Amino acid sequence: MTGPLVVTRHAGWAELRLDREARRNAVDRESRQALLQAFEALRGEARAIVLTGTGTSFCAGMDLKERERDREQGIEGAGEEWIAVNLAIRAHPAIFIAAVNGLALGGGATLVNVCDLAIASTSASIGCPEMGFSTYPGMAGPAIQLSGITRKQAAWLVLTTNRIDGVTAERWGMVNACVAPEQLLPHAHALATQIAGFDAVALAESKKALDRIPAGITGWREAMDHGQAVNAAIRAQTTAQDEGSARFAAGVKNPGQGIAS
Repeated sequence: MTGPLVVTRHAGWAELRLDREARRNAVDRESRQALLQAFEALRGEARAIVLTGTGTSFCAGMDLKERERDREQGIEGAGEEWIAVNLAIRAHPAIFIAAVNGLALGGGATLVNVCDLAIASTSASIGCPEMGFSTYPGMAGPAIQLSGITRKQAAWLVLTTNRIDGVTAERWGMVNACVAPEQLLPHAHALATQIAGFDAVALAESKKALDRIPAGITGWREAMDHGQAVNAAIRAQTTAQDEGSARFAAGVKNPGQGIAS
């Protein structure tokens, strides 16, 4: 297929690959629209979505040349469009897995951090060049700061323009694992396949809970009560919990049971 985004469907999951290699997979208006359309098309179909890039770049952020042309013509809205893409990932019921194959700058770093899980290649390079433009990274900065890394680590990215590699990103907890380039997609695909074997409602409700604790709920009692409420919400929408308990009682393994990390 042609266009800025390649969508590959698999059983229960999908891969979205930014395909603007000549622009280091920087996202232009067409890319943003394609991502939103793909998210909607995969709603209720894919339980996991792998997001990656073509060639040696994951995503070099916003297409600044297009944005400058827009501004010269009095056209605004690119920033709001990009915010909408990232919020759509957070609100989507599928579990998003970033497969960081290379350069991830600015908006690319944002994508790494808004995805639920992330696997980086040893050739990954993550950074925020905005300070070189006398600019705070308006989306990448908050996403990095919400990712759970320390303030000093966030400051390194926001204030210096220095990039970190995949090994450092794993050490900081920004990505879940760092693997050799040839292992990146097989690793991400295996993870997506594993997640696709779980109940869609349980995944979606658990994803919501991950955002609520500790961002909105910080007390232990409130958090434990919320955990019970999450399971009640799952039971109200699907019989999967009862079916899983019945399988376990019958000596039949549930998906993921007995699998070592």
